[in-house]
Amino acid sequence: MNELVTFGILAFTSFFTLINPLGVMPIFMTMSADLTPEDRAKTAKKACIVGLIIILLFALSGQLLFRFFGISVNSFRIVGGVIFFIMGMDMLQARFTKVKLKDSEVKKYVNDISITPMAIPMIAGPGAITNAIVLMEDAGSIDRVMTLIFALVMVVLVTYFILLSSSRIIKTLGETGNNVMMRLMGLIVMVIAVEFFFSGLKPILMDIIK
Repeated sequence: MNELVTFGILAFTSFFTLINPLGVMPIFMTMSADLTPEDRAKTAKKACIVGLIIILLFALSGQLLFRFFGISVNSFRIVGGVIFFIMGMDMLQARFTKVKLKDSEVKKYVNDISITPMAIPMIAGPGAITNAIVLMEDAGSIDRVMTLIFALVMVVLVTYFILLSSSRIIKTLGETGNNVMMRLMGLIVMVIAVEFFFSGLKPILMDIIK
């Protein structure tokens, strides 16, 4: 029983760190700033559900898919780094704010941002996917597999509630505060992007040299 609890704590803390809901929130705030609270809640819900499904799919069949398509986790990191960098550049230049939408366009916009970039790669990113595959291989029993899935669901639920709280944060900060927050987070996202890119590139270069 103690071993199961330890495994559950490891799964929860590792997924929480890698998904990083507090890091996801500023991007969600800036991209959904002009949506109504109802549409913002729909976006958060869909992003979390899609992200959870993707991570679970990779956890259950990740190694098989990677081998079938010849994909490496390092390639995932490089692509994620490029996507993050572009997003960070847009945030730094305030290109995510003031997305004026017609009523007919809101549904499409909610669907678009809830899948990319919110679900992929912010929630179901290279780190979370890799962690799911590795922990699933280490599980070794039905009890541990169920514990892993439960821990992942709990982290995604926490992420959902943190994203919902962004509505209150947007109101508190106001337009100037949102712009300052967006530019600061844009810089941080770009730094994360560089780390992702080179953490994926380094092993590939080492293999080429060898």
